[in-house]
Amino acid sequence: MLDRILDYAGSKSAFADARFMEIEGRGAVIRNGEFDESLYSNDSGYAIRVVNDSIAMAYVDSEDWDKVRAVVDDAVLRSRRPGKNRIYRGRSEKASWSEIGSDHVRDHSLGDMIAILKEADSVAEEANVRISALSDRFVHQVYENTDGSHVEGTYSRIFFNYLVGVSENDRYEQSSEEFGWTGGYDAFDFKTISETMKNDVSNLREIILAPSVEPGNFDVIVGPEISGIVAHESAGHPTEYDRIAGREAALAGESFLTGKTFPYRIGSEKVSVIDDPTLKGSYGYYLYDDEGVRARKRYLYRNGYTSEFLINRESAAWIGQESNGSGRSSSWDMEPLARMSTTYIEPGDYSFEELFEGVHRGIYIKSFTEWNIDDIRFNERYVGKEAYYIENGDIKGRVRRPILETNTIKFYSAVDAVGKDLHFSAGICGKGDPEQGVEVWMGGPHMRLRNMRVK
Repeated sequence: MLDRILDYAGSKSAFADARFMEIEGRGAVIRNGEFDESLYSNDSGYAIRVVNDSIAMAYVDSEDWDKVRAVVDDAVLRSRRPGKNRIYRGRSEKASWSEIGSDHVRDHSLGDMIAILKEADSVAEEANVRISALSDRFVHQVYENTDGSHVEGTYSRIFFNYLVGVSENDRYEQSSEEFGWTGGYDAFDFKTISETMKNDVSNLREIILAPSVEPGNFDVIVGPEISGIVAHESAGHPTEYDRIAGREAALAGESFLTGKTFPYRIGSEKVSVIDDPTLKGSYGYYLYDDEGVRARKRYLYRNGYTSEFLINRESAAWIGQESNGSGRSSSWDMEPLARMSTTYIEPGDYSFEELFEGVHRGIYIKSFTEWNIDDIRFNERYVGKEAYYIENGDIKGRVRRPILETNTIKFYSAVDAVGKDLHFSAGICGKGDPEQGVEVWMGGPHMRLRNMRVK
């Protein structure tokens, strides 16, 4: 069908591409030890793009040629209207890739998933509120274009997330975490999940009793969970070029980098932020994007300056560059947008202990319970979950919900030391209209920031 679509669309267009995508997804939820709900979906169809005087997209989930042809005809008609018609074509690709692991998701039943959830729930049974969800997704897709590309990809992803809540002394604290992998259940790390859940419940009981911070200026050490959300929100999103160009302005937001001269200084030379879809096993892993372009490691910020944007075929043409494989789509009936995959702050050379040296008055914010950032990804706020006072290089007791309110430039500029460690968390990142969520990993090391306002 793809060949037939391209033969027909190609005869009527300067350029055309088509993508077939089949997605099978399942999920289950446990609430306080009891089965709550399950989900199942199996969907497939074709995304077709034609380029003439403008670019037009079309979608069809039929194998009936007459219906498919009518959809292509409509797309060609729309593409005859004047508009933006530049698209990166590049070289043709002939490739296939697969990442499904040795313990395939399709070999696991709903009962197997519920058993995993119940085991996880038992780890956190001391919490007053416990909600755990497990889902997996099997995807097969084929991309072709009139320049001769043929790229086939098959992969599966697994996602686990939980929420635990603790009530005590008329106070309530809760914590949620997300884990994800690309591959089979052989990559599923239940040990890390169970240890994290158990520690969370214990920590929440101590956080409830902790004193609030006395507002002031402190040296701040942040953990990988905060490094990760910072990398994702204040480096990944603002370097998506469709945001910089204003195409996403009314949808997902804009970018503080719009109108800047590049390279633009965003902070300390200690800071580099990477987006790398090829990091094996990551929840955002892929070798070719959803536009048939080979993926590679990208430095978004390098040594304190902007370095590279996230671009798909369309935005690459706007700026006269090659696409760097950032075109991602959540489903066959969604257009590929410039998106992140696995975004992280590059580790430095400091040990965990060395970061504390020389901190006379500080706060260690290991994780967050809340975060906020504005639409241009500049003004931001992080509320600590597990957090401690630091006095003369030593941890001196807990503090409850310290708030670090700053902006992207001030945050990165305050970094004077970056740790050797590197840890990731998973997420589903939303963008576009209709909104589409794609799988991402975000992470980083521990980092030290000097003279930050905390309240």
